[in-house]
Amino acid sequence: MDSSIDGMMDIIGMQAKAAAARLAYASSEQKEEALMLAADAVQRQSAEIIAANAEDLAFGRDKGLSDPMMDRLMLDSDRIRGICTALRDVAKQADPVGRELDEWSRPSGLHIKKVATPLGVIGVIYESRPNVTADAGALALKSGNAVILRGGSESFHSSKAIHACLVEGISAADLPEASIQLIPTRDRAAVQKLLRMTEYVDVIVPRGGKGLVGLVQQEARVPVFAHLEGIVHIYVDKSADPVKTLEVVLNAKTRRVSICGAAECLLLHRDIVDGLGAEVVQALIGAGVEVRAGEGLEHITQTVKATDADWGKEFLDSIIAARVVADVDEAIEYIQTYGSHHTDCIMTEDETSKQRFFERVDSAILMHNASTQFADGGEFGMGGEIGIATGKLHARGPIGAAQLTSFKYLVSGNGTTRA
Repeated sequence: MDSSIDGMMDIIGMQAKAAAARLAYASSEQKEEALMLAADAVQRQSAEIIAANAEDLAFGRDKGLSDPMMDRLMLDSDRIRGICTALRDVAKQADPVGRELDEWSRPSGLHIKKVATPLGVIGVIYESRPNVTADAGALALKSGNAVILRGGSESFHSSKAIHACLVEGISAADLPEASIQLIPTRDRAAVQKLLRMTEYVDVIVPRGGKGLVGLVQQEARVPVFAHLEGIVHIYVDKSADPVKTLEVVLNAKTRRVSICGAAECLLLHRDIVDGLGAEVVQALIGAGVEVRAGEGLEHITQTVKATDADWGKEFLDSIIAARVVADVDEAIEYIQTYGSHHTDCIMTEDETSKQRFFERVDSAILMHNASTQFADGGEFGMGGEIGIATGKLHARGPIGAAQLTSFKYLVSGNGTTRA
């Protein structure tokens, strides 16, 4: 590894650890003030951020990014306002640090409290979407953690401009500027070093495609909250309401095709193939979606015959796979085989089918008669998210501020001794 990268990362790590020690007891008022001032700075410097984003868009075009990936990268005035809103929403949330999680007394005379504490230093590695810079920085700060951010090479200039606004806010609130640090290089050696910084970093959160998450899981010596790809399924049961189903499926696929909550596979009960099933497929095609149809659906006009490679694939594009299943049990079996434990949905008016789906599908988020595009920390009332964890240890689903805490036990006695 380049010694200059190695030395730079050690300095970043040391500064983050020192900042985390200070943030652990920062007041709720200071953290709120820092984020509100950061939001003001983003709003005030929106023109500069959009100009920086234009450099990234040019870089992305030269790199040959797809249209959906370019959409993930793009910032405009609406998305800048969204970043400001998310920062202010996180700022106004209740402080998760110091929450009493449990409390009890023992016959020995001990009184025990379990309280929430920060994790320490978080490393966040993400691709393309520059708004993650603000989300991750805000949620880490709110939960009393220092954070080291490593954005994608495509969003380098946008992330740098947003990060400057975050630093302005935390500095004005008299908190350490190293509370939120952005790795100032596109060099991948910095990522390799971050994954091994066990003396400074407490957890790594990768947010991106299968390639990025797989690399992090393989190489990291630091614990990882895995955010795997969103292989999102919608199962349309035989009792599904036609109006609800058409609206939900179209929204789940077409609202934004490039986000991890976008539907990627449609499972249709065999009894509705020539009725509601065909209507849904035709509606998707009419909306500009390529439907890759499995056996039993090829007769629907304008579909494309599916191949084995289409099952269990995250397209992040105006493409969806479609397949016929015998019943809810076969849908569940298919999802367990091809899914990524991210988000899955059932469209049904039958309570038994809904409960069976909810009990037996092992995904972080399960939806009933609702668009999978709601798989988002902001929509869950968390003010934003660092990612959606698809593993099972510590945090699962949207990772907001509360999920970025651990706990400790506060034990009080009165000269109490053990017999």
